[in-house]
Amino acid sequence: MKILGLDSSGLVAGVAVAEDGVLLAEYNVNYKKTHSQTLLPMLEDVKNILELELDTLDAIAVASGPGSFTGLRIGSATAKGLGFALGKPLVEVPTLEGLAYNLWGTGDYVCPLIDARRDQVYTGIYEFTPGERGGLDLRIVKKQCAADITYIIEEINRLDAREPGRGILFLGDGVAVYRTVLEEKVKLPYRFAPASLNRQRAGSIAALGSVYFAQGRTVSAEEHRPEYLRKSQAERELQEKMQPDETELPEDKA
Repeated sequence: MKILGLDSSGLVAGVAVAEDGVLLAEYNVNYKKTHSQTLLPMLEDVKNILELELDTLDAIAVASGPGSFTGLRIGSATAKGLGFALGKPLVEVPTLEGLAYNLWGTGDYVCPLIDARRDQVYTGIYEFTPGERGGLDLRIVKKQCAADITYIIEEINRLDAREPGRGILFLGDGVAVYRTVLEEKVKLPYRFAPASLNRQRAGSIAALGSVYFAQGRTVSAEEHRPEYLRKSQAERELQEKMQPDETELPEDKA
């Protein structure tokens, strides 16, 4: 089983290939260039280094959102194009599940935080539970959502009643934005992931995509759509412009 992983959901652009439980290659770049300039050249580099024939892939796993609207569209278009051209299925890996998978094996809760601007984060809460053949399964404790940081902290603090003393690990670019408030208000024992694990990684998308592919969780290239969770700024501004002025009285139709 050979899976290509693509992630352009945030500041990091990444390409990876996993085969039968082995990560053959991973190429991540966290730099200011737009993903439209980096993702396909990165894929070409990985393809050449591995001497990879793309038609030998079983599926293309893609970080399906939430995240940067532009980044998600680039990753989605790339995955769909490959799926159509190669006749391969796509595996949609929710961005926050892929990010949480970076910390596979921890006994703590995992809380990814992606800065969503407008005083919100994309977030969720996850844990790893015993699975088949000595493995671990990623379990959703709190489904991914767009929320105020105060809301997710309240949800985290409620977990202490569920399992007193259990800790939580934070990761993602939202940590740097909200670290002070996390340190002040989180009541559980907490830690922050190191630099090697605290951003999106294409290797985790490929690895978790392999798990989901084995479970039959695939879609066709035609069916795939990114999961934005909220409207883009352009859509919000258009909606605001189209809303009627509530100070004006309706026309008399009598």
